[in-house]
Amino acid sequence: MLDEVKNLIFLAQKGDEKAMEELICRNLGLIRSAVRRFYSRGVSEEDLFQLGAMGLVKAIKRFDLKYEVEFSTYAVPMIIGEIRRFLRDDGIIKVSRTARERAAAIRRIRTEEGDGEIASIALRLGITYEDAIFALEATVPPESTDREIFEHDGSRTRLGDMIPSKDNEDDTVLKIELRRAIEELPERDKKIIMLRYYREMTQSQVAKIMNIGQVQVSRLEKKIIERIREKIS
Repeated sequence: MLDEVKNLIFLAQKGDEKAMEELICRNLGLIRSAVRRFYSRGVSEEDLFQLGAMGLVKAIKRFDLKYEVEFSTYAVPMIIGEIRRFLRDDGIIKVSRTARERAAAIRRIRTEEGDGEIASIALRLGITYEDAIFALEATVPPESTDREIFEHDGSRTRLGDMIPSKDNEDDTVLKIELRRAIEELPERDKKIIMLRYYREMTQSQVAKIMNIGQVQVSRLEKKIIERIREKIS
């Protein structure tokens, strides 16, 4: 089956329209799985599906047959990306301008000057280390929900455990939708999640950075996770 799919992709990349049509037909379920998470975003289901199909076609054309990954794993981010670009350009999904500008400045310094130390770059830009990390995290593709956070009492927390599972849906779709839900949080809530689950900080460490109590961090975190669940469910 894998060789058959790769053969179809090879033919489609060479301009074979029948091979392209066959690949699209085979992946209609993948498109539906991806686009239904964007329902109720002010865009019709038909338009979302067409955007998803465009993303699938791009994935077919760009897929490197030497990749040691399944085509569906490569295609889902492309499908989602096509929809997200449309929604972002249309003003529906936004990453704050400040975060984008800071992330761009950090990456420019890294590229042009070869300075890879975020702490020193943050100092040069006049922002905190945490704000620099936050800006970078807010503008990158979704990361794994499997990363574990160790608390001071020895217990372990995993963001993925807090998100309801979706039967018969590609896990990549869930991860991407999780990123979208985090991006739409208020700045304070977003920072708490970034520090907790991407910087792997304990609630006590986050409390010091946010200048609030550990109990308050715990209470806020529970409310934030519940909002994320509502967005994804």
